[in-house]
Amino acid sequence: MKRNGWGTIPEAAEVLGVSSKTVRRRIADGSINARKFGPRLIRVEMSSLEEFGRPLTYRGAGH
Repeated sequence: MKRNGWGTIPEAAEVLGVSSKTVRRRIADGSINARKFGPRLIRVEMSSLEEFGRPLTYRGAGH
């Protein structure tokens, strides 16, 4: 699966291991970069997937 250039929503979903619906929600909230190339054609900037999500910090068993 490609990680650079432009990809489809299903390709982005496969890379992230989430549904296409989740990718569409993240595009809507600005977490993932995408562009429209016509009235219906949406492409995802695949490099933006590397910054998707937030890092987790282990705080120990007592927290």
